[in-house]
Amino acid sequence: MEIGNNLKLLRKRLKKSQEEVAQDLSLTRSTYSGYENGVAQPNLESLVAFSDYYKVPIDDLVRKDFESFSESEWERLDKGLYADVKGQKLRVLTSVVDQNEEELIEMIPMKASAGYTSGYADPDYLKVLPTFFLPFLSKNKKYRSFPIIGDSMPPVVEGSQVVAEYIQNWMTIRSGTPCIVVTKDEGIVFKVVHNLLDTNQSFQLCSTNTFYKPYLVHANDIIEIWKFVNYISPELPEVKMNDNDISKSIQELQKEIHDLKVALTR
Repeated sequence: MEIGNNLKLLRKRLKKSQEEVAQDLSLTRSTYSGYENGVAQPNLESLVAFSDYYKVPIDDLVRKDFESFSESEWERLDKGLYADVKGQKLRVLTSVVDQNEEELIEMIPMKASAGYTSGYADPDYLKVLPTFFLPFLSKNKKYRSFPIIGDSMPPVVEGSQVVAEYIQNWMTIRSGTPCIVVTKDEGIVFKVVHNLLDTNQSFQLCSTNTFYKPYLVHANDIIEIWKFVNYISPELPEVKMNDNDISKSIQELQKEIHDLKVALTR
Protein backbone atom coordinates (compact mmCIF):
# COMPACT_ATOMS: atom_id res chain seq x y z
CA MET A 1 0.00 0.00 0.00
CA GLU A 2 1.15 3.56 -0.79
CA ILE A 3 -0.69 5.04 2.15
CA GLY A 4 2.35 6.17 4.17
CA ASN A 5 3.86 8.23 1.36
CA ASN A 6 0.41 9.44 0.32
CA LEU A 7 -0.22 10.79 3.81
CA LYS A 8 3.12 12.57 3.74
CA LEU A 9 2.40 14.19 0.35
CA LEU A 10 -1.08 15.28 1.42
CA ARG A 11 0.27 16.80 4.63
CA LYS A 12 2.97 18.71 2.78
CA ARG A 13 0.36 19.88 0.28
CA LEU A 14 -1.46 21.48 3.23
CA LYS A 15 1.86 22.90 4.48
CA LYS A 16 1.39 21.36 7.91
CA SER A 17 3.78 19.61 10.27
CA GLN A 18 3.29 16.11 11.61
CA GLU A 19 2.64 17.65 15.03
CA GLU A 20 -0.17 19.86 13.66
CA VAL A 21 -1.89 17.01 11.83
CA ALA A 22 -1.56 14.71 14.82
CA GLN A 23 -3.19 17.33 17.06
CA ASP A 24 -6.01 17.89 14.54
CA LEU A 25 -6.70 14.14 14.52
CA SER A 26 -6.25 13.65 18.29
CA LEU A 27 -3.23 11.40 17.74
CA THR A 28 0.26 11.46 19.20
CA ARG A 29 2.97 12.70 16.89
CA SER A 30 4.79 9.36 17.10
CA THR A 31 1.63 7.47 16.10
CA TYR A 32 1.03 9.65 13.06
CA SER A 33 4.72 9.59 12.14
CA GLY A 34 4.59 5.79 12.25
CA TYR A 35 1.78 5.78 9.67
CA GLU A 36 3.69 8.09 7.32
CA ASN A 37 6.92 6.12 7.65
CA GLY A 38 5.22 2.76 7.17
CA VAL A 39 6.17 1.49 10.62
CA ALA A 40 2.47 0.94 11.40
CA GLN A 41 -0.62 0.44 9.23
CA PRO A 42 -3.74 2.45 10.11
CA ASN A 43 -6.91 0.56 11.02
CA LEU A 44 -10.27 1.24 9.40
CA GLU A 45 -11.19 3.93 11.93
CA SER A 46 -7.95 5.79 11.22
CA LEU A 47 -8.43 5.44 7.46
CA VAL A 48 -11.87 7.06 7.76
CA ALA A 49 -10.33 9.87 9.82
CA PHE A 50 -7.58 10.46 7.22
CA SER A 51 -10.13 10.36 4.41
CA ASP A 52 -12.30 13.00 6.09
CA TYR A 53 -9.33 15.16 7.08
CA TYR A 54 -7.65 15.24 3.67
CA LYS A 55 -10.95 14.99 1.78
CA VAL A 56 -9.74 12.03 -0.25
CA PRO A 57 -11.67 8.76 -0.80
CA ILE A 58 -10.29 5.83 1.20
CA ASP A 59 -9.91 3.78 -2.00
CA ASP A 60 -7.66 6.49 -3.52
CA LEU A 61 -5.72 6.86 -0.29
CA VAL A 62 -4.94 3.14 -0.19
CA ARG A 63 -4.63 2.20 -3.86
CA LYS A 64 -3.24 5.21 -5.72
CA ASP A 65 0.32 6.48 -5.79
CA PHE A 66 0.11 10.24 -5.31
CA GLU A 67 3.82 10.49 -6.13
CA SER A 68 2.92 9.95 -9.79
CA PHE A 69 0.19 12.63 -9.86
CA SER A 70 0.47 15.43 -12.39
CA GLU A 71 -0.19 19.01 -11.33
CA SER A 72 -3.63 18.89 -12.96
CA GLU A 73 -4.47 15.79 -10.90
CA TRP A 74 -3.35 17.58 -7.74
CA GLU A 75 -5.48 20.56 -8.67
CA ARG A 76 -8.53 18.30 -9.03
CA LEU A 77 -7.73 16.76 -5.67
CA ASP A 78 -7.41 20.22 -4.09
CA LYS A 79 -10.86 21.08 -5.42
CA GLY A 80 -12.31 17.87 -4.05
CA LEU A 81 -12.87 16.54 -7.58
CA TYR A 82 -11.94 12.86 -7.72
CA ALA A 83 -13.91 11.80 -10.77
CA ASP A 84 -11.95 11.39 -14.00
CA VAL A 85 -14.05 14.02 -15.80
CA LYS A 86 -11.75 14.18 -18.84
CA GLY A 87 -11.72 10.43 -19.32
CA GLN A 88 -7.93 10.37 -19.30
CA LYS A 89 -7.81 7.04 -17.51
CA LEU A 90 -9.07 3.99 -19.31
CA ARG A 91 -12.65 3.14 -18.42
CA VAL A 92 -13.30 -0.48 -19.28
CA LEU A 93 -16.76 -1.02 -20.77
CA THR A 94 -18.05 -4.55 -20.96
CA SER A 95 -19.79 -5.19 -24.28
CA VAL A 96 -21.85 -7.99 -25.78
CA VAL A 97 -21.20 -9.03 -29.39
CA ASP A 98 -23.01 -11.34 -31.80
CA GLN A 99 -21.59 -14.31 -33.75
CA ASN A 100 -20.18 -11.91 -36.36
CA GLU A 101 -18.39 -9.86 -33.67
CA GLU A 102 -20.85 -7.01 -34.21
CA GLU A 103 -21.30 -5.05 -30.99
CA LEU A 104 -24.85 -5.25 -29.68
CA ILE A 105 -26.86 -2.73 -27.70
CA GLU A 106 -27.58 -4.01 -24.21
CA MET A 107 -31.09 -3.16 -23.09
CA ILE A 108 -31.49 -2.53 -19.38
CA PRO A 109 -35.03 -3.71 -18.51
CA MET A 110 -37.05 -1.96 -15.82
CA LYS A 111 -36.56 -4.89 -13.42
CA ALA A 112 -32.78 -4.88 -13.87
CA SER A 113 -32.31 -1.11 -13.61
CA ALA A 114 -32.01 -1.10 -9.81
CA GLY A 115 -28.89 -3.26 -10.01
CA TYR A 116 -27.18 -1.30 -12.77
CA THR A 117 -25.03 0.87 -10.47
CA SER A 118 -23.26 -2.25 -9.21
CA GLY A 119 -23.48 -4.42 -12.35
CA TYR A 120 -22.71 -1.91 -15.12
CA ALA A 121 -19.22 -3.39 -15.64
CA ASP A 122 -19.98 -6.97 -14.61
CA PRO A 123 -20.02 -9.41 -17.56
CA ASP A 124 -22.29 -11.78 -15.63
CA TYR A 125 -24.86 -8.98 -15.18
CA LEU A 126 -24.69 -7.83 -18.78
CA LYS A 127 -24.65 -11.18 -20.58
CA VAL A 128 -28.18 -12.08 -19.44
CA LEU A 129 -29.68 -8.79 -20.64
CA PRO A 130 -31.73 -8.52 -23.84
CA THR A 131 -29.74 -7.14 -26.77
CA PHE A 132 -30.52 -5.67 -30.18
CA PHE A 133 -28.76 -4.11 -33.14
CA LEU A 134 -29.40 -0.81 -34.96
CA PRO A 135 -27.46 -0.81 -38.25
CA PHE A 136 -27.68 2.97 -38.75
CA LEU A 137 -25.64 3.73 -35.61
CA SER A 138 -21.87 4.26 -35.74
CA LYS A 139 -19.73 1.16 -35.21
CA ASN A 140 -17.07 3.32 -33.57
CA LYS A 141 -19.21 4.27 -30.60
CA LYS A 142 -20.68 2.39 -27.67
CA TYR A 143 -24.45 2.39 -27.13
CA ARG A 144 -26.74 1.11 -24.43
CA SER A 145 -30.51 1.29 -23.90
CA PHE A 146 -32.02 2.50 -20.60
CA PRO A 147 -35.57 2.35 -19.19
CA ILE A 148 -37.48 5.55 -18.44
CA ILE A 149 -39.43 5.86 -15.20
CA GLY A 150 -41.77 8.73 -14.38
CA ASP A 151 -43.10 11.74 -16.27
CA SER A 152 -40.25 14.23 -15.90
CA MET A 153 -39.04 14.16 -19.53
CA PRO A 154 -41.95 14.50 -21.98
CA PRO A 155 -42.43 13.62 -24.77
CA VAL A 156 -40.45 10.55 -23.60
CA VAL A 157 -43.01 8.72 -21.48
CA GLU A 158 -42.65 6.12 -18.75
CA GLY A 159 -41.94 2.69 -20.17
CA SER A 160 -39.85 4.06 -23.05
CA GLN A 161 -36.30 2.92 -23.75
CA VAL A 162 -33.67 5.59 -24.45
CA VAL A 163 -30.76 4.54 -26.66
CA ALA A 164 -27.69 6.53 -25.66
CA GLU A 165 -24.02 6.92 -26.59
CA TYR A 166 -21.29 6.48 -23.98
CA ILE A 167 -19.40 9.68 -23.13
CA GLN A 168 -15.77 9.21 -22.13
CA ASN A 169 -14.80 12.87 -21.62
CA TRP A 170 -17.46 14.67 -19.57
CA MET A 171 -15.84 18.04 -20.28
CA THR A 172 -17.08 17.78 -23.89
CA ILE A 173 -20.75 17.65 -22.88
CA ARG A 174 -22.54 20.79 -24.07
CA SER A 175 -25.07 22.43 -21.81
CA GLY A 176 -28.61 21.59 -22.92
CA THR A 177 -27.75 18.03 -23.96
CA PRO A 178 -30.25 15.32 -22.93
CA CYS A 179 -28.34 12.52 -21.23
CA ILE A 180 -28.71 9.37 -19.23
CA VAL A 181 -26.80 10.06 -16.00
CA VAL A 182 -25.96 7.10 -13.77
CA THR A 183 -25.45 8.32 -10.21
CA LYS A 184 -24.38 6.52 -7.04
CA ASP A 185 -27.50 7.59 -5.13
CA GLU A 186 -30.29 7.82 -7.72
CA GLY A 187 -29.20 5.21 -10.20
CA ILE A 188 -30.39 5.83 -13.77
CA VAL A 189 -31.88 9.27 -14.48
CA PHE A 190 -32.75 10.90 -17.81
CA LYS A 191 -32.31 14.68 -17.78
CA VAL A 192 -31.23 17.70 -19.78
CA VAL A 193 -27.66 18.32 -18.59
CA HIS A 194 -25.96 21.67 -18.03
CA ASN A 195 -22.19 21.43 -17.68
CA LEU A 196 -20.92 23.32 -14.60
CA LEU A 197 -17.65 21.42 -14.17
CA ASP A 198 -15.50 24.52 -14.59
CA THR A 199 -17.30 26.48 -11.88
CA ASN A 200 -18.36 23.99 -9.20
CA GLN A 201 -17.43 20.49 -10.42
CA SER A 202 -21.10 19.64 -10.95
CA PHE A 203 -23.82 19.09 -13.51
CA GLN A 204 -27.23 20.69 -13.28
CA LEU A 205 -29.94 18.21 -14.20
CA CYS A 206 -33.18 19.63 -15.59
CA SER A 207 -36.48 18.07 -16.63
CA THR A 208 -38.56 19.05 -19.65
CA ASN A 209 -41.56 18.84 -17.32
CA THR A 210 -41.44 22.21 -15.52
CA PHE A 211 -43.13 20.68 -12.46
CA TYR A 212 -39.74 19.20 -11.52
CA LYS A 213 -37.07 21.61 -10.25
CA PRO A 214 -33.47 21.48 -11.52
CA TYR A 215 -30.85 20.11 -9.14
CA LEU A 216 -27.08 19.74 -8.96
CA VAL A 217 -25.09 16.51 -8.94
CA HIS A 218 -21.39 16.63 -8.11
CA ALA A 219 -19.10 14.84 -10.56
CA ASN A 220 -17.81 12.62 -7.74
CA ASP A 221 -21.30 11.15 -7.40
CA ILE A 222 -21.60 10.21 -11.08
CA ILE A 223 -20.67 6.78 -12.40
CA GLU A 224 -21.45 7.12 -16.12
CA ILE A 225 -22.94 9.61 -18.60
CA TRP A 226 -24.59 8.56 -21.88
CA LYS A 227 -25.75 11.06 -24.52
CA PHE A 228 -29.28 10.67 -25.90
CA VAL A 229 -29.46 9.27 -29.44
CA ASN A 230 -33.09 8.14 -29.89
CA TYR A 231 -35.86 6.42 -28.01
CA ILE A 232 -38.39 3.63 -28.38
CA SER A 233 -41.81 4.52 -27.01
CA PRO A 234 -44.97 2.50 -26.26
CA GLU A 235 -47.04 5.62 -27.02
CA LEU A 236 -47.39 7.91 -30.02
CA PRO A 237 -46.40 11.45 -28.97
CA GLU A 238 -49.22 13.97 -28.98
CA VAL A 239 -49.15 16.15 -32.08
CA LYS A 240 -49.59 19.84 -31.34
CA MET A 241 -50.41 22.28 -34.12
CA ASN A 242 -49.62 25.98 -34.04
CA ASP A 243 -52.10 28.67 -35.12
CA ASN A 244 -50.80 28.77 -38.71
CA ASP A 245 -51.16 25.00 -39.10
CA ILE A 246 -54.71 25.09 -37.70
CA SER A 247 -55.67 27.97 -39.99
CA LYS A 248 -54.23 26.19 -43.03
CA SER A 249 -56.07 22.96 -42.15
CA ILE A 250 -59.40 24.84 -41.82
CA GLN A 251 -58.86 26.54 -45.17
CA GLU A 252 -58.11 23.22 -46.85
CA LEU A 253 -61.18 21.65 -45.25
CA GLN A 254 -63.36 24.57 -46.42
CA LYS A 255 -62.00 24.20 -49.94
CA GLU A 256 -62.78 20.46 -49.95
CA ILE A 257 -66.37 21.15 -48.77
CA HIS A 258 -66.78 23.83 -51.45
CA ASP A 259 -65.46 21.51 -54.17
CA LEU A 260 -67.82 18.77 -52.96
CA LYS A 261 -70.85 21.10 -53.10
CA VAL A 262 -69.93 22.18 -56.63
CA ALA A 263 -69.63 18.56 -57.73
CA LEU A 264 -73.06 17.69 -56.26
CA THR A 265 -74.82 20.57 -58.03
CA ARG A 266 -73.63 19.51 -61.43
